[in-house]
Amino acid sequence: MNTFPGPSLFKLARYKARIMKIILLYIVGAVLLMLLWAGVVFFGTLDGWFHQPIAKSNTTQSFLEAVDAELDKQFVGNFAMAIMSDGTVEKEKFYSIRKPVDRNTIFQVSSLSKWISAVGIMRLVEDGKLDLDSPVSQYLTRWQLPPSEFNNEEVTVRRLLSHTAGLTDGLGYSGFETGRPVQSIEQSLTKAADADKHISGEVRVGTKPGSEFKYSGGGYTILQLLVEEVSGQSFPIYMKEAIFIPLNMLQSSYTWEDSSDYKLAEFYNNDGSKASHYRYTSLAATSLYTSLADLELFFQTHLEGKNGEHVGRNLVKAETIKKMREPHGQSMGVEIWGLGTVLYATTENNDFIIGHDGKSSPPINTAIRLNPETGDGIIILETGNPRVATKLGSEWVFWKTGKVDTFLFPMLIDGMVRTIAIGWVMILVVTIAIGIVRRLRMK
Repeated sequence: MNTFPGPSLFKLARYKARIMKIILLYIVGAVLLMLLWAGVVFFGTLDGWFHQPIAKSNTTQSFLEAVDAELDKQFVGNFAMAIMSDGTVEKEKFYSIRKPVDRNTIFQVSSLSKWISAVGIMRLVEDGKLDLDSPVSQYLTRWQLPPSEFNNEEVTVRRLLSHTAGLTDGLGYSGFETGRPVQSIEQSLTKAADADKHISGEVRVGTKPGSEFKYSGGGYTILQLLVEEVSGQSFPIYMKEAIFIPLNMLQSSYTWEDSSDYKLAEFYNNDGSKASHYRYTSLAATSLYTSLADLELFFQTHLEGKNGEHVGRNLVKAETIKKMREPHGQSMGVEIWGLGTVLYATTENNDFIIGHDGKSSPPINTAIRLNPETGDGIIILETGNPRVATKLGSEWVFWKTGKVDTFLFPMLIDGMVRTIAIGWVMILVVTIAIGIVRRLRMK
């Protein structure tokens, strides 16, 4: 005998199907809202919606007060800063916990060295001794890149300057303590004994040259060797004669003699204890010694006049300076690197605020931000803190332009993630609450 379910079973089945459909719609809706919220927060963070300027007003005095407040929050051993306006020094600020520092105190500036090194290399390009797009192998006799699965002949000066040469060394040099022998350039390129932790120290091509931006200290050590091969001089002597003497940067050098009459800023660890002074093989990448006064002179080589004319110190041609800030390296679709210089943010005329940062351990942190159109900028040198110079440099960009620069965005990621998470929790709570209320009404 055939049996059929009663009407009540049909109603129950339809009710359950309806409930499942509603639950599915709620789940899809919640997921879409969560994705939308994440997108809004991400792009809002990029545009600075959730970030407040460090200074309360647009006056330089207000910014200086904000800097004082930042220095009070954390340990800094030595600090020297210049605020530039229309290409000239508007304000200077100094701080130290022991021996005083001033505009002539020498700081080791870590990776900020790369920007100055790049100008020296562009001098060789201007003089016809280097071609930006020729394989570097044709200039090198003392060392060559090891064989790889990629074409090493695609490693060019242009790509080394812009960190797009496919090198995967990830260097990062820790340096050599006083008394420890410093490697030769060739030894360091083969395997850097002072590579940062968890870095192999081997300079080789690991991705297709020109395919992506990948920061490489080793690339600048190759360029250091290239300068020596092409110029016939040591790298420090070439840079002194080609860059420092013409610019009157007489306190600047890529090496340091302990017998020097100049005053070297003391080195500190994060906890405030005195730290060692480290030497480097990787001079071009990491070992410039310079002063605030000298960097103010260097700053002026990158300026333009109101009509676009070059008003720097005639070190290199205007077109060379402009070429250095043309985009070459990208991250997440954003142009972030030129030829030796960081592209921090776009200007009103679609140029770039440029400069470079330096960071090493024991903590050295340096930063320059420069708007070539206005001549405005900031120079910060410090020891004892791994991030305060970069933070203040990027905060200066936001304070001046309202734009989140290349290095400020990573500092905002933690806050961005928290904002996204809070929004997701609220979306889930509201979605569940609406679902419960609707379920109760259906009964």
